[in-house]
Amino acid sequence: MTAERAIAQQTEAEIREEQSHDEAGNSKFGFIVFLLSESVIFLSFFAGYIIYKTSTTDWYPAGVTGLETREPAINTIVLVSSSFVIYVAERYLHDKKIWGFRLFLLATMAMGGYFLYGQAVEWNGLPFGITSGLFGGTFYLLTGFHGLHVLTGILLQTLMLGRSFLPGNYDSGYFGVEATSLFWHFVDVIWIILYILIYVWQ
Repeated sequence: MTAERAIAQQTEAEIREEQSHDEAGNSKFGFIVFLLSESVIFLSFFAGYIIYKTSTTDWYPAGVTGLETREPAINTIVLVSSSFVIYVAERYLHDKKIWGFRLFLLATMAMGGYFLYGQAVEWNGLPFGITSGLFGGTFYLLTGFHGLHVLTGILLQTLMLGRSFLPGNYDSGYFGVEATSLFWHFVDVIWIILYILIYVWQ
């Protein structure tokens, strides 16, 4: 009877482990689908920007000949570098070194915050607004929509940081952190494309 009970308990444990594995796989698949849908939205914006830029004679608003690239370049370096920082944070978590995870996640959040601050400063100093022709509208739409994603990423990281203070919270898996990290990499890649379209291609 004891042997039968042990076998039954082992079978139940295997079933729970398999169910947990399936749930994690479904969650990852669902999140990837979400990122693909976000990619479609951004790609449509990119396509619209390219079409408008190549087909509009007076692309820039009156009195504007181009955009300053120095500060946006610094912001780009900071944001792209943060992808490596959040990767390090994720590795610390996998190694059960929670202090390193918190430290590098905080650094990632700070870098994202710096990027948003730099974008706000740039917006404040621009000589045109969102109603300043096609360029003004598309510029603020693209950078603003991306900035919203950066803010979302920071909020997700804040949530993951808070959960790290719950005893044993990450003992059963790291899907939330993995999804947040993947979202952040996605945001960085999108910005690289935006930077090339808006600031390099002038």
